[in-house]
Amino acid sequence: MPGRFFFRKIVIVSAFLFCVSVIQGWDNRPITFAQAADLAVMASADLRSEYKAQKIRENAWVFGLRNYFPRVNLSAQENDRLQEIGTDSFVKNYSVNMDQLLWDGGRLSTSRKLERMELTMAGVRLGRMADEIAEAALSVYRSVLSFRTILAIREAALKTLDDQLKILEKEVELGMALPLDLAEAELAVAENRIEIITLKSDLVETERQFADLLGLDVLPVLAEKIDINRAALLPSVQASVSLAGEKNPELAEYRFSILKRQEEYRAASRSWIPTFRLNGNFGLSGKEYPLSRYNWSVGVNIDFSGPWLQNTFAFQAGLESPNDKTASLQNNASLLPNPAASLGKRQAELALSLEQEKFILAFERTGRFTARTLDRCRLADQKRRIALESIAMASRRYNLEELRLGLGQITRLDLMKAYITCTEKEITAVESAIGLLQAERELEKLLDLKPGELSVFARTCMPPVLDDQSFSFGGIP
Repeated sequence: MPGRFFFRKIVIVSAFLFCVSVIQGWDNRPITFAQAADLAVMASADLRSEYKAQKIRENAWVFGLRNYFPRVNLSAQENDRLQEIGTDSFVKNYSVNMDQLLWDGGRLSTSRKLERMELTMAGVRLGRMADEIAEAALSVYRSVLSFRTILAIREAALKTLDDQLKILEKEVELGMALPLDLAEAELAVAENRIEIITLKSDLVETERQFADLLGLDVLPVLAEKIDINRAALLPSVQASVSLAGEKNPELAEYRFSILKRQEEYRAASRSWIPTFRLNGNFGLSGKEYPLSRYNWSVGVNIDFSGPWLQNTFAFQAGLESPNDKTASLQNNASLLPNPAASLGKRQAELALSLEQEKFILAFERTGRFTARTLDRCRLADQKRRIALESIAMASRRYNLEELRLGLGQITRLDLMKAYITCTEKEITAVESAIGLLQAERELEKLLDLKPGELSVFARTCMPPVLDDQSFSFGGIP
């Protein structure tokens, strides 16, 4: 569930101060996709600030428990009067007042539940914010791998092309090749050099951006490599759709919204229930210390607030020294205080129905999108396999061109073009492998999986393989 993911992020960020001293050790330690995502989350100052603000709001919600306990007020008063005519007066009053909520029909509990749900939804949004930061780091990680791999291919190709160009220059000097072929070969080599310079520039900028996202001064060694021979291990459509329905972050947010609307509907349904409060006071009074008079009283307030009638009933009884007994009864009523509030229940019901319809649509949309993303993964893997076959065919053609060059059937320029074709096919295979990684990560996001967990989930979905030696029929081995 996203809640589990959110609390995992809370633990990670709360340990940030401890990890700051450890992060510097990543400079010489290879990092995987998952570790890069965690480092990017820990290095985000905005995210840390949001988590701290969330923690403050949660602490404030805990202090809201105070509303369940009595409210006590202390009062002290001295009233001295000096008169030119008549007797001076010196009156001293000290009192303690207590007010306790007995029952409000669950209004206070519902209010706290709604606040708790708001905090939970805010936590889910923070988790999604952390996911976005992690995804940005993973995207840059893949870009760095792509640039490095393609650059290595280009540099190896440049070395081979330079060697072929030197041979072609000798052939032109000996009259065995045309100067036009040499000019075209030089142009091809120059274009390859330009590609290498562009790749190096893009690589330096991407590595700097990646190091900034990780909060490091120097980019560490990357443990992940681009393996064009790696085949995709994908789960079944049914298992993927089922897991997406359970753990997709967007659906989880809709579920929280439905729970919130249900609580609001229940609160609107119970709005007619009266509130009962107990109050009491105790006081001391007199002209001089020690105070000689006392009084106390205990009472009940019943408050009924509805759209058509608002009524407050109060009863109080007590005792005043020396032996005086007191009692009071009061009732205040107001007709039609807020008739529009009678529609509150209907509005809450409509809001709940709307959220439920949104969830159903989002659930169906998520299932379809999961199936489409799974198809994209399969197509990306198919593209990778076709790219490998293209490399094999281009390599065979290059070998044949070498034989034809030896037989004098083609020029060295044709051989260089065949080699450039092989290089382009290798680059296409690398791009296909990167596309497969991106498609797999999109599927992992839909299933709320960490980077690299898709293959683990796919293995769990595979049917068990029967061992021929342990197979039996009718109880007979």
